[in-house]
Amino acid sequence: MLIIRHCRPKRRRRRETDVGAGSWSPARWALWSAPSVVVGYVLAVDALAIAVLGGSLVGVDIASGDWIRFAALAAGSAIHIEAGREIDRLRWSAAEGATYVNLKAMWVFASVLILPLPLAIAITALSYLHSWSRLRRSAPHRNVFSASTVVLASAAAVVCLTTLNPDGHPGYTGGAIGLVAVSVAATAYWFINYTLVVGAVVLSNPDSSARKALGQLSDQFLVAGAIGLGITTAALLIYQPWLAVAQLITVLGLHRALLVGQFQTAARTDSNTGLANTVFWHEIATKELERARNNHTPLGVLYLDLDHFKAINDTHGHLAGDQVLKAVAAELKHDVRTGDLVGRLGGEEFAILLPNASPDETTNAAERIRRRIAGLVITVTTQRGPATVDGLTCSIGAATYPTAGHTLDGLLLAADTATYTAKSSGRNRVITAPHVHAN
Repeated sequence: MLIIRHCRPKRRRRRETDVGAGSWSPARWALWSAPSVVVGYVLAVDALAIAVLGGSLVGVDIASGDWIRFAALAAGSAIHIEAGREIDRLRWSAAEGATYVNLKAMWVFASVLILPLPLAIAITALSYLHSWSRLRRSAPHRNVFSASTVVLASAAAVVCLTTLNPDGHPGYTGGAIGLVAVSVAATAYWFINYTLVVGAVVLSNPDSSARKALGQLSDQFLVAGAIGLGITTAALLIYQPWLAVAQLITVLGLHRALLVGQFQTAARTDSNTGLANTVFWHEIATKELERARNNHTPLGVLYLDLDHFKAINDTHGHLAGDQVLKAVAAELKHDVRTGDLVGRLGGEEFAILLPNASPDETTNAAERIRRRIAGLVITVTTQRGPATVDGLTCSIGAATYPTAGHTLDGLLLAADTATYTAKSSGRNRVITAPHVHAN
């Protein structure tokens, strides 16, 4: 399924929902600042989806068995989203300005085949709402638009099924004719969703290449696989419902085994700390800054440098120093929100990306991290046996887009300069970069 792309914390003093990708209040959507052609296109698709929903409610007959299958598909979708949440967050960030492919079609297309259309639309709404609430990687209007394209794609699939099935049945009827009907419906489902999303990507990113907007061919194979899984899920729920549990376990296992390995390699993590290395951190930071610019939302950057780290290596050895870095990295990962990204830039220097964080939120996050680092007590291994490292401190520079800079290089320079000021002012403190004015 295509949509627009435009570590659970161990201990946390703020809820994940404190900062999100925009407000659900339509009056505050970033959509209204987009070109009029984009606004018109998005609203037209949303309105058509609402019309389809209204039309589907006329004379609908929902049996008790439909509600049971609805509950099964809703539960499967929720489990799938939770299991792949961290993977999808990385994939989403890497797809700015292009189509983004997910596996929701496994559940949505299955619902199209075996449920009345209103319930299939409800599955779509629930899966997109759940995904948005957990990932918060998309502005609300984009999430609504993406769900609307799926509603229209589902309606097209139902029309195909109703037209091609001998008795006008809207769902899966089995047999050779049923296979043809399902194949045509699947093609229509994919084509409507793909065309609408590509249209929005092209209109929203006129400077992006057409090839990037169309996405990779491999992505379409992934969509085909998700739709195929949807067909088998539907068949299992009709004829062997308990075996659907086995399919869910299989899909989750393959999803994590294949995609986790793929994205651990693609993410280019730092081998010592497990954090994003400087190349990947800059890549994601560039994408997030582009999103912040498009959505008119803030973005925070923290530059952290451990104080007197050389003394740890000199006293306890480099092996102990590596253990301290791992402990600091673990603390940083536990203390940030799900959508934040921590990277190791080299040595004892770290960078933290805070999407949708205001200047005050960025500074507060830096102070919280500084206190957490100062409270660390780390047991390390030395040639003389176990030793304890405490009293560790850090100096942090904080910078926020657009107040402290308008480019990634500008933000990093502002944060780095603020860190240097913190060092020269006595260390163990946070310095916020001053505001700058646009040229």
